[in-house]
Amino acid sequence: MEQFDHRSQHIDETDRALVSLLSTDARMPVSDLARRLGLARTTVQARIERLIQRGAIAGFTIRRGPALKEAIRATVLVCIEPRAQADVLARLRQMPEVETVHTTSGRVDLMVIVCASSTEALDAALDRIAEARGVKSSESLIHLTTKLDRRG
Repeated sequence: MEQFDHRSQHIDETDRALVSLLSTDARMPVSDLARRLGLARTTVQARIERLIQRGAIAGFTIRRGPALKEAIRATVLVCIEPRAQADVLARLRQMPEVETVHTTSGRVDLMVIVCASSTEALDAALDRIAEARGVKSSESLIHLTTKLDRRG
């Protein structure tokens, strides 16, 4: 029996428009989505289910409003010693201020997004990152204002 790969199916412009609407408001009723897309409600529901099955939609979530967002964010560019990544990542996982960690190509090894409630808390988190065993150097970029955010 041949395996069916859902990811190989084409995602058309209607699917992209549906995902865009859901990215704006994941709680939008299927009937509203259908009306905006000019499709039957059952068609929209079937498309959502297919997009989930294909892995195009991984889940539905909320966006934190200003009342829940930490006051200060920073991107920390981290250079680590050879073979120290596992230890450094273990340390970063223990820090509640660390939101995301990305490996990178180029002059730095990791890009760490840190969120804190105050400059003092951010300073302490940055110190803990810099002092972690396996970290050769770090450079912090404090986020001032967000000019564009397409994450939804």
